[in-house]
Amino acid sequence: MHATLIGFLTGLSLIVAIGAQNAFVLRQGLRRAHVLPVVLVCALSDALLISLGVFASAQVSEAFPPLLPILRWGGAAFLMFYGAKAALAAYRGGGHLEAATQGAQSLKTVVLTALVLTWLNPHVYLDTVVLLGAISARFPEARAGFATGAIMASFAFFFSLGFGARLLAPVFARETSWRVLDGGIALVMWSIAVGLIRGG
Repeated sequence: MHATLIGFLTGLSLIVAIGAQNAFVLRQGLRRAHVLPVVLVCALSDALLISLGVFASAQVSEAFPPLLPILRWGGAAFLMFYGAKAALAAYRGGGHLEAATQGAQSLKTVVLTALVLTWLNPHVYLDTVVLLGAISARFPEARAGFATGAIMASFAFFFSLGFGARLLAPVFARETSWRVLDGGIALVMWSIAVGLIRGG
């Protein structure tokens, strides 16, 4: 359960950072257009990438032992930087998310857009394959639990964002909400980084 909880919190912290993919999901949710296909594309893609990062990294590390230390220290450095960036955003404020308004699009166009925003985004690979793969090494006997937690976080986030968009939009129209969100992300990122540095 500990590994599952850490996986859930880590996955949620990484995915909640607003980017083009999340903005697209929110936009579709606000317009109530093809929401289910969009959230499924995003969540299932994450599930595949998370599984690759968690389980493939274990196989590769057996063939190349220095990999895990490299991933551990590199992941810790990135998480410290990522946390500092989120903390700075919380301090400065001014966060917002604008859902673009366009004409109605076909299901095919919407799904293809979701796929492009997911699979052609280098940050997705860094978050799911590299970082989650490195962090999962802390739980050599509970990798499946860690991966399950991270995948659950992805599904929970995308479904909440897509289907709860009309409820979330007024909340995140306020700058204070973004400051609280960024501050929480910073704390979680730093705590995970400390765990990586300690190696436990």
